[in-house]
Amino acid sequence: MDTAKFVQVFGQILAPDTAKIKAATTTLKADFYPLPESLSVLLQLLVSDEPESLRQLAATQARSLVPKHWKSLPDGQKPQIRQHVLQKTLEEEQQLVRHASARVITAIAKIDLEDGQWPDLFDTLVQAANSQSPKHRAVGTYILFTTIEAFGEDMTAKIPQLLQIFGKTIGDTQSAEVKINSMLGVSRIAILLDADEDEASLDTVQDLIPQMVAILKQAVDAGDEDRTNQCFEVFQTLLGCDSAVLNKHFKNLLQFMTNIAADTDTDEDARTQALSFLMQSVRFRKLKVQGLKVGEHLTLKALEIVPELGDSDANDEDVTTARSALMLIDVLAESLPPSQVVVPLLHNLGSYVNSLDPDRRKAGILALGTVVEGAPDFINTQLHEILPLVLRLFDDSEDKVRRAALDTIMRLAEDLAEDLGKEHAKLIPALVKHLDAGMSKMTGPDDKKNLDTIKASCNAFDALVDGLEPEATTQYLPELVPRLSRLFTCPDPKTKAASIGALGAMAGSAGEGFAPYFEETMNSLADYVRIKDSEEELDLRCTTCDAMGAMALAVGAEPFQKYVRPLMEATEEGLHLDHPKLRETSFLFWGNMAKVYKDDFKPFLEGVVKAIFESLESEESDLDVELGEEAADLVGKEVTIGGKKVKVSAISDDDLVGADEIEDLDGMGNDDDESDWGDLQTITAVAQEKEIAVEVVGDILTHVTSHFVPYIEKTVEVVLVLTEHSYEGVRRAAIATLYRLYAAVWGLQPEGIQKWEPGLPLQQQPTNEVSKLGNIVATATLALWGEEEDRATVTEINRNLAATLKLTGPSLIASPSHMKPLSETLLLILNKKHPCQLDMGPLDTSSSDDLDPGVVESSEYDWLVIDTALDVVVALSHALGTTFAEFYKLIEKSILRFASGSEPYERSTAVGVIAECIRGMDTAVTPYTSSLFKTLLHRLSDEDAGTKSNAAFAVGLLIVNSKDEKEIGKHFNTVLAKLEPLLQMDDARMKDNAAGCVGRMIKEYQEKMPLGMVVPALVGVLPLREDWEENGPVWDAVVHLYSAGEPTILGLTPQLLPILEKVLGPPEEQLDEETKVKVVEMVKFVHSKQPQIVQKYPGLAEVARG
Repeated sequence: MDTAKFVQVFGQILAPDTAKIKAATTTLKADFYPLPESLSVLLQLLVSDEPESLRQLAATQARSLVPKHWKSLPDGQKPQIRQHVLQKTLEEEQQLVRHASARVITAIAKIDLEDGQWPDLFDTLVQAANSQSPKHRAVGTYILFTTIEAFGEDMTAKIPQLLQIFGKTIGDTQSAEVKINSMLGVSRIAILLDADEDEASLDTVQDLIPQMVAILKQAVDAGDEDRTNQCFEVFQTLLGCDSAVLNKHFKNLLQFMTNIAADTDTDEDARTQALSFLMQSVRFRKLKVQGLKVGEHLTLKALEIVPELGDSDANDEDVTTARSALMLIDVLAESLPPSQVVVPLLHNLGSYVNSLDPDRRKAGILALGTVVEGAPDFINTQLHEILPLVLRLFDDSEDKVRRAALDTIMRLAEDLAEDLGKEHAKLIPALVKHLDAGMSKMTGPDDKKNLDTIKASCNAFDALVDGLEPEATTQYLPELVPRLSRLFTCPDPKTKAASIGALGAMAGSAGEGFAPYFEETMNSLADYVRIKDSEEELDLRCTTCDAMGAMALAVGAEPFQKYVRPLMEATEEGLHLDHPKLRETSFLFWGNMAKVYKDDFKPFLEGVVKAIFESLESEESDLDVELGEEAADLVGKEVTIGGKKVKVSAISDDDLVGADEIEDLDGMGNDDDESDWGDLQTITAVAQEKEIAVEVVGDILTHVTSHFVPYIEKTVEVVLVLTEHSYEGVRRAAIATLYRLYAAVWGLQPEGIQKWEPGLPLQQQPTNEVSKLGNIVATATLALWGEEEDRATVTEINRNLAATLKLTGPSLIASPSHMKPLSETLLLILNKKHPCQLDMGPLDTSSSDDLDPGVVESSEYDWLVIDTALDVVVALSHALGTTFAEFYKLIEKSILRFASGSEPYERSTAVGVIAECIRGMDTAVTPYTSSLFKTLLHRLSDEDAGTKSNAAFAVGLLIVNSKDEKEIGKHFNTVLAKLEPLLQMDDARMKDNAAGCVGRMIKEYQEKMPLGMVVPALVGVLPLREDWEENGPVWDAVVHLYSAGEPTILGLTPQLLPILEKVLGPPEEQLDEETKVKVVEMVKFVHSKQPQIVQKYPGLAEVARG
C-alpha cells in the first residue's frame, strides 16, 4: 500500500471543500480501507503528533476497521501497537481524542481477550483509574466503562471489583470527567446486575445513587451542558434497569428532578430533561409512583410551569419546559388514577382560570384539555361544571386564552363527543362567533393570529359534530356550509385544509341531510384531488379525499356514482407520488367506497387488493440516518446495520463537519454491537401505512365479502405475519382484521350452521373452512395475547374476541388446547398481572410503596383492559352455557373482588358481569348460589345507583336459574326488603331492574310472595322507562298472575290498561316478540271479560279486535 498517498488522501477529508471530501472518501473506501495496512497507518496517525482533528478522525476510522483487519496485522507488531495506543491515550490532552482512542482500545481488546491476548489490560486500566494523575484516572475509568459496555455479561464476575474502583473514583475531587466516567460505568454495571443473586453489589450501587445525584446537581448548577446531558442519560439508563436499583432513593430522586424542572433559573434544556425523566418514571414505574402518592405533587408542580408558555402555541413541535410540563400532565393522567391527577388538578383549577394573569388562565384551560384523553370517564362526570368554565373563557379578553379554550373544546369533543354533543346549542353558536371573528379580522396569508383562530374553530367543529345526531348537525348546515366553503379559497393551505376537514366531518354527521349541499361542495373541491406540485398541495389533496369519502358515506351510492371512477383514478395515482400520508388516504378512500357500494365495488376489487397487498408485503426501513459525505454514494439506498435496513439520507453542505467541529460520538455505542439495535423502537412511515392498509382490508372484506373469497387465503397469509410486527399499531390492526375475516367467512355458511348452540363439545359443527380459519385466528390470538405489552393491543384483542364469541359461539375456542392459555391470560388481566399492566422490571415486594397490582386503584386506561377482559368473560358465559360453570370456578374470586372494590365503576361492572354469567350458566350456577347471594345482597344496598341496579338484575336471574331452593328461601325476605326502596327511587334504570327482579320472583316462587303488597308496588312503577329488556320478566309475571286469576292483579286492571296501551304503542322496541304475543293475549282476555273498559283505550281496542 502507498502509505504516503494514503495519508495525503486521508488528510483531504478535513479540507473545507465538498468536492475534495467526496473524492477522498471514494478513494479511501475503494483503494485503501479494504487493505489491512490501512488500519496500521491509522493507528500510527492516532499516536502521532498530527493535529487533534486528524488524530480524532483516525481514531474513529480505525475503530470501524479493527473488527475487519486487526487479526490480519502481523502478531509481532501488535504488542507495540497496544502499548503505544494505550500510552498515547493516557497522555492525550484533548478529551474528544481520548474518548475516540479509548473506543479503539476497547475494539482491539474485544478481539484480543477472546483469543487470550492482552491479559494485563484490565490490571493496567485499574492502575490508571487509581493513578495520581487526573488525566490517567479519566482515561482508565472511561476505558473501563467502554469495556463493560462492549463485553456485557462477560464482565459479570468483575462487578464487585469494578464497583470498588468506581466507588472511589466517583468522588474524585480533581476531575469532573472522572466522576462522569464513573457514573457511566456504574450505569453499565446496573444493566448487568442480578439484584436477586448479588445483593452486595446491589447495595453498593444503591449507596452510590446520592453521589450521582450530587454530580448531576453540580453539572446543572455550573451550566455544563455536556456533563448535564451525560448525567441525565445515566439516570435514564438506571430507570430501565432492575427496579431495585433505584427503589431505595426513588422518591427523593423524583423530588430532585421536580426541583430542577421547577427552577426557572436553571437552563431550559436541563429542565426539560428532568421532566423527561419524570415522564419515563411515570410510564415505566407507575405502580411505584402511585404507591408513593406523589401524583398530586407532580401534577401541581407541572401545572405551575405551564404559564411559562406565554404567547407560544402549546401545539408547536419545539421542546420547551412548558410544553414538556403539559406532556407530563398528560402522562400522569393516562398512567395514574383520577384521584391522584385529575381531582387535584380540578381542585386547583380555579386559581388559574380566575387569575388576572392571562398566562395562568391559558395554562389552566390547557391543562384541563390535556387530562381529558387520560381520564375521559371521570371528566365526563364533571362536565356540568367544566363546560360553563370553558364557555366563559371563550369570551376572554385575551386572544391566547380564547385559543386555548378552543383547543380544550376540541379535546373534550374528541373523547366525549356524544356527551359534549348534547350541548351543541351552546357550543356551535360560540364556535361560529370565533370563526366569524377570525374571518372578519384576517388581513392576509401572514396573519398568523387570526388564521390560527380560524383553524382552531374548524378543528373544534370537526371534533364536535362527531357526537351530534344527524338532525342536530343538519340544522346548522345553512349557516356553516357557506362560511366554510368561503375558506376553500383561503391563501393559507393549512386553513383551507382545516375548513375542508370540518365540512367533511359535518357531512359525515349529517348523513342524508347534507344532500342539498353535496353537488356544489364537490364541484368546489374538484381541483384539489389532483394537485401535486408541493408538499402542501399533497397534504391538501389528502384532506380533500378524506372529506369526499365522508360525503360519499353521507349521501349514499347513487348521488356519488359519477365521482367514483375519477376519484379511484386519482387515489391510485396518489400511491405513486412519494407521499406516505397520501397513500394512507388512498387506502381509506377505497375502504369508504367498499362501505358505500358493497358488492358493486367488485370492478375495482382486484386492483385495490393488489395495491394493498403490495403495501403490506413491502420491506421497511427502520430508520433514516445521515452517514455524512463519505456515504454520499449511498444516498437514497438501503444498507443493513445489525440486521436492520437503514435508509441513507442526503447531507447538505451545511451539515459537513470541519476540522474544528468534530464532536464526541460516544453516545452512538459500538459500531459492531448488533445488540444496540435490538431495543430500537421506531415507527416508520411504512409501518404506519401498513396499519392503515390492514384496517382497510378489514373494511373491504366485511362489505364485499362474497366477492372477496378468492383473496381470503392470501389475506390470511399476509395478515398473520403482521400480528408479530414490531409496531403495536400494526399488530393491533392485524389481529382485528383476522377477527373480521373470521366473522365474514362465518356469515358465508348456510344459515342453519350459523345458528349455534352454547356449550362444548360443539352441538353444531361449522364448515371445514371456518374451522381451519378459526384455529388460525385462535392460535394467533393466544400467541400474542399473553405476552403483549401494549395495553391498547390487549384491549383490542379483548374486544374482538368478545364480539366474535357472541356472534359465532364456541366454535372459535373448540380446540381443547385453547381453553387453558385463554383462561390463564384472562386471569392475568383480571388479577392485574398481565405484562401490559406491570411496571417495567420485577415488582419490589420488599417495599411497601410498590403496590400489589391486584388491589391498586386503576387508571382509566388500565381499567379499560380489565373492562374489555370482563366482556370476554360475559361472551364466554354465553358461548359455553352450562359448561361455563367450570371456567367460572377459576375466575370467581377475581370477579367477586371487583364486586367489592372501592371504585363504583368496578363494583357496577363486576356485578353486571356476574349477572350475565348467571344468565349464561343457567342451572349450572346452583353450586355458587351461596357465595353469590353473599355478594349480591351487599350490593343491593350499595351507595352507587348503577351497582344497585345491576345487583337487582343479578339477584332475579339467580333466583330463577339456581335450583338451591333452600339457599334461596333463606334470603327471600331479605331480597324483598332491599328491593322495596329501589322501586321508590327516582332512577329509571334502577326501578326497571328492581321490577324485573320482582317479576322473576313472582313467576318462580309465587307461593312465597306477599302478592297483596308486592303486586301494587310493581304495577306502580310501570311502564318501564329505560331498561326495556326487563319488560320480559315483568309482563311474564303479570300475564302469569292473570292466567291464575290472582285477585290483586285483577283488581288493578283499570290501572293496568293505560299502561298496556303505552307498552303496545311506539316505540315497538319496548317488547320483544315473545312478550308482545303474551301481552296481546292478555289484552284479548281482559276484553272478553270487560269489553267496555278496554274500549276506552283506542289502541287496546284495536289490539283486541286484531
